[in-house]
Parts: sequence; structure tokens; C-alpha cells
Amino acid sequence: MEIALLGLLFVLYLTIRYYLMDHDTPSEKDQKRFKSGIDMVAKRQYDQAYTYFDESIRQYPKSAIAYAYRGKCNLAQENYYSAIYDLTQAISRDNTLADCYLDRGIALYQIEEYQNAFREFDKAVWYFRDEKPDAYRWRALARIQVRQLPQAENDLRRAVSLGDENSFHILMQPPFTSPVYQNK
Repeated sequence: MEIALLGLLFVLYLTIRYYLMDHDTPSEKDQKRFKSGIDMVAKRQYDQAYTYFDESIRQYPKSAIAYAYRGKCNLAQENYYSAIYDLTQAISRDNTLADCYLDRGIALYQIEEYQNAFREFDKAVWYFRDEKPDAYRWRALARIQVRQLPQAENDLRRAVSLGDENSFHILMQPPFTSPVYQNK
């Protein structure tokens, strides 16, 4: 009888503890904490957002979100090497941020490190799990640069099926269209 009563109390204790605990991850807490800076990035106010996240990194040096958004600002301002550094710092703090892989891949692509960019886009595709066609399009662009044309075409077709019009435009250009020759 005592064992059953102890078991019941233990289950009651676990239930109460579960409902009283905070279930937000550190990244989710940071998303709430830095909402005003994230809104600046959404409004494309990159200079102000960069200053905001630079200060945030000084206050919260372990914040993956602050590094990720400062990296986005650097990427938008074409500071590719700084963006790569910030995004690498963000990934080292939270390796589940899919946007960081995509942004770091874009920065690597812009400095013409296509093989490394392809690897980052590949990780982004995996982490997005068919939710964002941009990852497929960028991976296809990197594959074009490393001469993997059939796989690039497959990626572009997948992006089109997810609703990406830019990928459709790329598919309508060489090397994916066969030239039409006219007899004169």
C-alpha cells in the first residue's frame, strides 16, 4: 500500500514539475528578447540592426541569435568575411539554426568558394526539411559552379515545386534549355 501511495505522489510531483518548468530553448528566449532588432532586419534597416545586435553581443556573448542576426546584417551590407565569422559563431552556439547555414552559404558563394558554399546549402536543405525553396535554389547555383548540372536541375525543379519563381527563371536559361537552331 505504501509503495502505491509513494508511486502516486511521485507521478503527481512529476506532473506538477512538468507544468511549472520553462520549456523554451535559449534560442526561443533570445527571439523574444531581441524582437525589436529582428523587426529592424525584417524592415531592412540593416545599419540600425547591426548596431543593435553588436551591442546585444556585448551584453549576451553566448547568444546564437544575436550573432546570427549580426551576420545577416553583415551579409546584407556585403561584408562577407564578417558575415561568415558571425554565422560561424552562431552555429557554434546553436547548430540547429537553418538560416545560419543558408546565410553562410550565400556569403561563401559571393566570395567564390563554391564547394564550401555547396556544403552549407546542403546542410540548410536538410535543416529546412522541404520548407524553404531558397535553400534548393542556392544549392543548385553552387552545383552549377561545380559542374553538377543534372543534380542542379533536380534542385531547381524541387524549388519550383515549392513555389519559387526565381528557380523557374533559372531553369529557362542555359545550360538547362537546349538551343534552338534555325536553318537559313
